[in-house]
Amino acid sequence: MRVLVSAANGKLGAYVIRALARDHDLVLFARHQPGAEFAGLPWVQGDITSLEDWRRAVVGIDAIQHLAAQPWPTDHPQMRGQAAAEGLAADTTFRANMLGVYNLMQAAVEAGVRTVVMAGSNCALGHGFRISATPFPHEYLPIDEKHATWPEDSYSFTKRAGEDLLASYSRAYGIRTYVTRIAGIFPAERRQQHAATVKPAAGWNPWLWGWVGSEDVAAAHRLILAAADDLPPHDVYFLNADDTLALEPTRELIERFRPDLLPIVRDLDGYASLITCSKLKAATGWRHQTTWRELR
Repeated sequence: MRVLVSAANGKLGAYVIRALARDHDLVLFARHQPGAEFAGLPWVQGDITSLEDWRRAVVGIDAIQHLAAQPWPTDHPQMRGQAAAEGLAADTTFRANMLGVYNLMQAAVEAGVRTVVMAGSNCALGHGFRISATPFPHEYLPIDEKHATWPEDSYSFTKRAGEDLLASYSRAYGIRTYVTRIAGIFPAERRQQHAATVKPAAGWNPWLWGWVGSEDVAAAHRLILAAADDLPPHDVYFLNADDTLALEPTRELIERFRPDLLPIVRDLDGYASLITCSKLKAATGWRHQTTWRELR
């Protein structure tokens, strides 16, 4: 299968390329030339917000692994200074994560691409980057894909809306589309750093102490692509480690910092994640492999 990988020179791109290279012919899509490790692979230079760039990139492509995105809300009231310092416009997040995905799907349909696997975010829930003083309304724990979503910021909104956009193309054109709701991505060096510096929790973490290894993300994207013909035409999967980033057992964290949530807890033994990946595991056979706890 000929597979296009966007954001090929990004932090996640290398892991996905390595995971796919043995079984697929890869084409890389990025604004800048990928590093020496992938110099032998064909590369298309382009910007994800450009429909013409996507059209050039998808010629002869069977499937797309879309990893490119603006990873935080450039218009967030508390992050506008950071955006300005990095030369990013307020609408950068919306343009990259909505217009970019729209142009991707338009080009994919025109070119007859069969499958799109997109890196989304568990921020689609709306539990992080909150703007109002309203806490995220947990309905039950652990959270799964049936849980309601309540985004307030442009990053969380575009990640949630991107899921619906892909679903609309599956309904309209029959193209198979899948989105992973990825937690904070931890390559090996970040896992090592966390293990060396982690301290007891001092309060509730609105991000729910979620994380996932880079290698595990790449494995999930490989497995989803391989299983696509046996999956529903469109689906969404949480993608995070089976445990948390906290030293304390998960139920202890809830008892200490959010006892009001105890009545909605179902099964959270040991260090279990507050978001479950049971759906992904059942659909593809994926299993979380990486660890930070054994590095302490």
